Order: sequence, then C-alpha cells, then structure tokens
Amino acid sequence: MDAARLEVSATNADTHQTRARIALIAGAILILALQRWVPMGRLILYPFTLLSTWVHEMGHGLTALLVGGRFLKLDIFADASGMAHLAVPRGLGSALSSAGGLLGPPLFGALCLIIARRAARPLLLVLAAGLLLSLVLWVRTLVGLFTVGGLGISIAILARFLPGNGRLFFAQLLGLLFVFDTLARGDYLFTEGARVGGALHPSDVASIATSLGGPYLLWGGLIACLSGVLIVVGLYSVLGRGRRP
Repeated sequence: MDAARLEVSATNADTHQTRARIALIAGAILILALQRWVPMGRLILYPFTLLSTWVHEMGHGLTALLVGGRFLKLDIFADASGMAHLAVPRGLGSALSSAGGLLGPPLFGALCLIIARRAARPLLLVLAAGLLLSLVLWVRTLVGLFTVGGLGISIAILARFLPGNGRLFFAQLLGLLFVFDTLARGDYLFTEGARVGGALHPSDVASIATSLGGPYLLWGGLIACLSGVLIVVGLYSVLGRGRRP
C-alpha cells in the first residue's frame, strides 16, 4: 500500500513538473513573440525589454574590464536602447568587448537556468544587487537611474515575497528570455548599423569586423552559432529529466 502511494505521489510530482515546464516555455515564447512580432509589443513588455538591454550592455562593460579596459558609463534611453561607453585596447580586446554584449545575455541566461533550480532566491537577489550597483558605478542617464533602479527594487521585492515555486518560475522565465535574447533579435547580428538613442551607430558585429577583419556577416553567423549552443545548454537544464531537490 505504501509503495503504491509513493508511486502515485511520484507520478503526480512528475505531472506537476511537466506542466510547470510547459507553462514556463509557453510564457517565454509568448513574451518573445510580443517583443518581436506584435506592434508596440516591446513597449507593452517594457520592463523585460529594458532588462535585456541592461544585460546586453553590461556584457560589453564587464568584458571590457576582463580584457584590461575601462567601463566608463552606461547610457539607457527611453526607447529601451542602450550604450556602454568603454576604453579598451584596439584589436582583440575591442572585438571581445563587442562580442560580450551579444553573448552576455545567452550566457547569463544559461547560468540562470542552471542555478535557479537550486537557488532561485539568491539568484534573483544577486541580479537585483547588480542592477542597483550599476546605478552607483556606471548608469548616468536620468531614464536609466529611474528604470534600472525600479527593476532592481522590483526584483528584490519579488525575491523576498514570492513563494518558492513562484521564485523558481520567475527566475527561469528571466533565464529563458536572456538565453534567447540575441537570436530573438537575429537581424541585429547581420546588419552594419543600429539606432541607439535616436542616433545611428555601428553594430556590434561591424565593430568586431573592424577590429579583427573579415565580413561582419561571418562574425554574426559565429555569434549565432555560439548563442545556439548556450540555448541548448539552458534548455537542457530546464527540460532534462533530473528533478529539483
């Protein structure tokens, strides 16, 4: 009898876990579809769009620090575009800093998906702390101060008051959004320029091509492949057969 009850309990747990995974993937697909294909979708989902921009620009800035450069400041604009102002060595250092913004979101997203199953609350608190710390160190636009600060406070509150399953769902949802971010904006990987704060600037892949040579389309394709690998790693951590402890 006890064995039968345990089997039923395990079956119910597996069913609940499967439904949670389906809801998570469906939620991420819905948000990505709204951002990508629905008119005004990026405005409707402004906080998520802004958070993705912040992770992208922080990818530039933190990579610049890793290659021995300087992260001078971070501009966030009302249209949810952003720009990291850097001082980095020319050549490889500059190219890596440009690539850091493109690979930063999928890399961070994959880490979120891996860590969330065991430590959703600490993960969200670290993200909130990173947002608030960036205000002190790098964010200088008025829009950035209000929006990035608001995101940091909101995520800290959610980390504190959401129930366990809610924290896990939210942390994994953010992870999925980050891990898909670069490929979801795939046209940016294959263009020479983009508008930031209303002004036209070279794209990240064009900057890589300028630093290392070769066509920007080649670098865009390489970044897309690396992003795809990170997506597979992230999805496996969510859809794998292992259970959350």
